[in-house]
Amino acid sequence: MFELIKKEGSARLGRFTTGHGEIQTPVFMNVGTQGAIKGGVSAGDLEEVGCQVELSNTYHLHLRPGDDVVRQMGGLHRFMTWERPILTDSGGFQIFSLASLRKITEEGVAFNSHIDGRRIFMGPEESMRIQSNLGSDIAMAFDECIKIPSPYAYVKDSCDRTYRWLVRCRGELDRLKACGESVNPTQVLFGINQGAVYHDLRIEHMKKIAELDLAGYAIGGLAVGESTGEMYDTISAVEAYMPENKPRYLMGVGTPLNIIESVARGVDFFDCVMPSRNGRHGHLFTWSGIININNEKYKCDPEPIDPECSCPACRRYSRSYVRHMLRSGEMLGMRLAVLHNLYFYNTLAARIRESLAAGTFEAFRKKYVDLLGRRI
Repeated sequence: MFELIKKEGSARLGRFTTGHGEIQTPVFMNVGTQGAIKGGVSAGDLEEVGCQVELSNTYHLHLRPGDDVVRQMGGLHRFMTWERPILTDSGGFQIFSLASLRKITEEGVAFNSHIDGRRIFMGPEESMRIQSNLGSDIAMAFDECIKIPSPYAYVKDSCDRTYRWLVRCRGELDRLKACGESVNPTQVLFGINQGAVYHDLRIEHMKKIAELDLAGYAIGGLAVGESTGEMYDTISAVEAYMPENKPRYLMGVGTPLNIIESVARGVDFFDCVMPSRNGRHGHLFTWSGIININNEKYKCDPEPIDPECSCPACRRYSRSYVRHMLRSGEMLGMRLAVLHNLYFYNTLAARIRESLAAGTFEAFRKKYVDLLGRRI
């Protein structure tokens, strides 16, 4: 399902085939947690800004409208009217970051909903059944996202339990397919590597889950409190033990700089809420650095957000107008800003792929690694 086309150092150009089309890698997945990007962005908009993969969340869609509702509506692809690939997160991160009064056992996690406080239980089987109802192309395994720092002994026990949960996830997904209960019979499972920033635990866990020969593997539990240097060192430590013939996904990361540096360390898939979240607050990414469109200097600026950009906002509107919309509280302001940032991230991934194809990724990295993080 994954074809490694070319390498430059550890950086990889590849192609991953799903039931809803090919994914050219490296790829940035656009995060539509509840089936939509915050900021009034539709599935049609995602197509226009070059999105290859939409990412939605098991936890949130289980709470509302309910995965049973999505199943009755024909699955998430039909529900959203999105015909390209979809990845669903397992819900583990949200349980550990949003839910209150959670209790972890070998069976799974009991927790209170952050919406109405009702008691809910989710374990590997429940997560797989929910994701099966959603009908995503890629289902993520149910795991524990460990906070950093955490004691070594706790992290080791958690990794062992997450491995046992992964085996159960695979068994349940296989069962659902064999029974003909899957909305998407081509749905595949990605395992998640954990271990905080303890390299020996990360490596041991990666070796064990690699033996399960899953469709892909993710590095989870990073960008949750560790330094940037610790994150990069952990990626480098794990990468050497990840199967070369399977896609590699760094979960929840990150800035344009993070993406470029992680591609250089062998990562293929990325996702982050940053482009939409920052866009809604007027922080916009450009090929010259980051601007805050709310600043006074843009009040009468006739230029587009980024003269190098061809997104729907930059093709038609000025910085002055986008700033006015945002400061007036108009939804259009958030929508234009989010569209711009998503277009930038998708274009960044496309330019990385182009540089890898041309054998010029290292030159691309040197040119943009500092520039894109600069605040103007």
